[in-house]
Amino acid sequence: MGLLDMFRPRPPIRDIPALAAFIDENAAFLTQKGIYEYSRARAGHYAKVLFSESGFKEAVENARWRAYPLGLAMVAELVEGVLRSHGGAKRQAVLDTLAAMVLAVFDRYAVPAALSSADWRDCRNELERRLGLIGIHAVKPAKDIPMPFAEAYFGLMPIDRKLRASEFPTIRNYLRVTLCNIHEEFSKRADVPGLAAMLSSPRS
Repeated sequence: MGLLDMFRPRPPIRDIPALAAFIDENAAFLTQKGIYEYSRARAGHYAKVLFSESGFKEAVENARWRAYPLGLAMVAELVEGVLRSHGGAKRQAVLDTLAAMVLAVFDRYAVPAALSSADWRDCRNELERRLGLIGIHAVKPAKDIPMPFAEAYFGLMPIDRKLRASEFPTIRNYLRVTLCNIHEEFSKRADVPGLAAMLSSPRS
């Protein structure tokens, strides 16, 4: 990417592959940015040393892969909330297709080296469970979507629990602010009626 590319508008989200890419990229951004930035801030002047240690690198890898499906679930719920009013009578079909697409995004990735096959399968099962909960409640504001996820995400931070015990509100607020930013970007870039129609009739 060149310097000028940073100032060019992002392309619109008009089809299913673009939607899948948006969810994938933002789920990874949401979860990884929080892990890295929190760890660096907590380590302070020792961050460079900490991030060079093999044991800490392994802990970060474990954390970011376990956090990724949480990010997928959060961004999927955000997307579904924007699309819901355009689904009409086919709202459930939109949700079902969206959930299947998110699981397919997850399945693009082989079992990470930091996790066992059983761990990765458990992550997928938990993602599927969380996706199944999206349609049973009213659409949430973006800032409220992370609330059921924040504790699980905080528990993955690769810093000793005793050192981070009082900092849960910081991580929760990070998730809330970042989800609001992702919501704003999606609302600007997405062809919402078109995407809802495609998801409600995926084979058309």
